[in-house]
Amino acid sequence: MRRDQSSLMSDGAYLLLFIFSFVAIVYMAGDPDRYMYNIIFLNAAFLIAIITYFTNVTAGLILNILFIFGYGTFTLYRTVVEGATVSAQNYVWLVLTPLLTLITWMITMANRRLQEDNERLQKLNQSLATMDEHTDLKNNLSFQKDATVFMALSQRYKMPLTLLIVSVKYWDEIKRMISRDQMTQTIYNVSQLSQTSIRTNDSLYMLNADNPTWGMLLFTDREGANVVIDRLRQRAREMNETTAGTRLKVELILKIGAVEFSPEETATPLEFIAQARKQLEYDV
Repeated sequence: MRRDQSSLMSDGAYLLLFIFSFVAIVYMAGDPDRYMYNIIFLNAAFLIAIITYFTNVTAGLILNILFIFGYGTFTLYRTVVEGATVSAQNYVWLVLTPLLTLITWMITMANRRLQEDNERLQKLNQSLATMDEHTDLKNNLSFQKDATVFMALSQRYKMPLTLLIVSVKYWDEIKRMISRDQMTQTIYNVSQLSQTSIRTNDSLYMLNADNPTWGMLLFTDREGANVVIDRLRQRAREMNETTAGTRLKVELILKIGAVEFSPEETATPLEFIAQARKQLEYDV
């Protein structure tokens, strides 16, 4: 509803702007004797409107008050000194200038509301998204939902559950040496490497896209996780050998930490991640 109101206000404001421009053109064309005065007043009206657009309506109102005061002084001067008569034409710009300011304020408010709605929707989309846009892997939000279920299943049916955390050693240095496209491709390659190293009933997640960190939920014990770790390291070495002759002149070294789920020590998925990250620190 609010978005429809903002769109309606924006459309109405632009329509009024066209009407204002038409009225101003017709009025100035019908009064050639005051053409220079009308040009000056029109420029003043648009100047006030521009200032209102980039500031706020309060500044526009103050400038309109100053314009009305200055215009009244000018009219009084012409009446007293030059003997000009006061006619309906003397009141035209007293109406058109505040009207243009009002139209500008409507455009500003409509655009600001649309921008706020856009930012709100983007934040909502990010908070609800469960897939990483670069790797198509499940993200941290999806991990927390799945881990809650897997931890409950592990505790109820006494099935071992192990979390592997995988990151790239010296990533900060590596990303300074390669382009953004190569960096994205590297993350994708490691994701594919990780995906092919686990079973179909295990799950792979992208826990952190900025500093690439992968998470793997494995239905196995700690010893079984060591098999996956060895497989990951072997395939990482093979990938380094494959890319040795390409433009990617960096060697990717994986850091891996693993922890087996324990109901007594792990109450939430975040604690599960924290415990695995501690093990990651020991892999130097």
